[in-house]
Amino acid sequence: MTFSPDTYARALDFAAEAHGAQRVPGKQHPYITHVATVAAEILAVATKDSFDVELAVTCALLHDTLEDTSASEDEITRLFGAAVARGVRALSKDTRLPKEDQMADSLARIQREPREVWMVKLADRITNLAAPPPYWSREKRIAYREEARRILSALGPASAPLASRMEAKIEAYGDYIEGAP
Repeated sequence: MTFSPDTYARALDFAAEAHGAQRVPGKQHPYITHVATVAAEILAVATKDSFDVELAVTCALLHDTLEDTSASEDEITRLFGAAVARGVRALSKDTRLPKEDQMADSLARIQREPREVWMVKLADRITNLAAPPPYWSREKRIAYREEARRILSALGPASAPLASRMEAKIEAYGDYIEGAP
């Protein structure tokens, strides 16, 4: 297992600066709490599996910077290397595509990357399977759970511990559907 606290700190600082005042949807938490939680999911399985922890954690911390901020792929390449930049690019939706095609495209691009990138997408969705924003309709919650199942089916082979955790989160997410408006 390779892991550098210095790289973690640099990536966390970069993400915090890039995300600025953004908030977690439906909450008042600074957005940086989301990316730190995704990285924690990766770190939690580091003792159960052998993988490039530094690549996975760095991609986890930066996974939304291209999609949600003004950060550039060139900047990420310069600061964190080409492998991290490719991973972050794969984890970013291509907003030029119709919304209904974006996830399939992203999953296909993720599957062309090392398994560490697959693991980040699993960890991201695990984190996002917490309580949805209260304004989400029942239909949106059902669709979100179905999308999670699609992600698990496509990327689950990357990590048995993350796949198992995601299965449990998908099951528990049913509680948020039953009481939805």
